[in-house]
Amino acid sequence: MDARREKTRALVFAAMFAALVCVATMVLTIPLPGNGFANLGDGVILVAAWTLGPVWGAAASGIGAGLADLLLGYGVYAPATLVIKALMAVVAVCAGKSILQRMPNRKWLCVAISAVLAECVMILGYFLFECILYGGAVALADIVGNEGQAAVGIVVGTLLTIMLQRLRKGNM
Repeated sequence: MDARREKTRALVFAAMFAALVCVATMVLTIPLPGNGFANLGDGVILVAAWTLGPVWGAAASGIGAGLADLLLGYGVYAPATLVIKALMAVVAVCAGKSILQRMPNRKWLCVAISAVLAECVMILGYFLFECILYGGAVALADIVGNEGQAAVGIVVGTLLTIMLQRLRKGNM
């Protein structure tokens, strides 16, 4: 029964984070150069990944961000977004754990570095997708906008994670 309860708990938290990713992506959208827009979604994706782990974090991230694309009228991006955001979550968790082993006393730095690596996955993923969709010139031009989105995600994800860690410890 305990394994079943844990699986149900993980599923509920993943569904909650998927909804949070979707809402955070949709609530504040700032158009960027090219086809993208900056939002708070990547920050929530990073928190979801670090909270839920690679499997549930990837599911929540990909589903939430893909759903936001559909609801915002970017349906052509939804399949790529699902995969790219899921991969971001996996990279954030795996990189974070690996870096934390090397720097156990600098957790905030581990979070920030793993956020940067995860956002590199996003930039590369959308570049490759847009190369297929629009060609190399358009994809290259969109990198600037995706870098802006990445910067927002890194800052929001790192700050939210640090605040949540302090809340858990009662240090706020």
